[in-house]
Amino acid sequence: MRDILRKEIKLSSSVLSYLFILFGLMFLLPGYPILCGAFFVCLGLFQSFQNAREANDIVFSALLPIAKRDVVKGKYLFVCLIEGCAFILMTSAVVLRMTVFSQSSVYRNNALMNANLFALGMACLIFGLFNWIFVGGFFKTAYKFGRPFVIFIIAAFLLIFAAEALHHVPGLEALNAFGTDNIIMQLMLLTAGVIIYLLITVLSCRRACMYFERIDL
Repeated sequence: MRDILRKEIKLSSSVLSYLFILFGLMFLLPGYPILCGAFFVCLGLFQSFQNAREANDIVFSALLPIAKRDVVKGKYLFVCLIEGCAFILMTSAVVLRMTVFSQSSVYRNNALMNANLFALGMACLIFGLFNWIFVGGFFKTAYKFGRPFVIFIIAAFLLIFAAEALHHVPGLEALNAFGTDNIIMQLMLLTAGVIIYLLITVLSCRRACMYFERIDL
């Protein structure tokens, strides 16, 4: 798997996939829907799939002396690698806002979602949706990606809207905790987001492997 991942990184990927990792730093922006940063990371990954399709990368990969399942797993590993790098940047931004900038008025007076551990958990859900809807949907045909990406866009922005609206619901104000307030609850929500991301990704990969093995390239 190391070799197929290396092929994904050096041959199949788009430069935009790496550049768009920096959108993880959008978690530092006050007065902005920070979860859009997770969406832009997925948009960068979409460019890699577009490049791969135009270059017949899937056919090339299937002709290599590896199992067809490994072609799918290589794509998922690459996607998870990019998402993981972006998540590290997001986490760094959240830690800064929870500590160094904890008393900053520009963040304290922010009307939108605060950058806390709950926001990181929601970012994991957006990445999970991308893996399930888009990556899994792509491998139904290993060619068509327009429809799954449009569906992902709709699902992602519905999730972003819900996340931004939840802390305005009476009784859920704690979801927008600032700094280390309600830290136990924040840690639980982040853990739940990570677990859901892992489950969705593993299940999506297994389903995509079954789809791809049925395709006659």
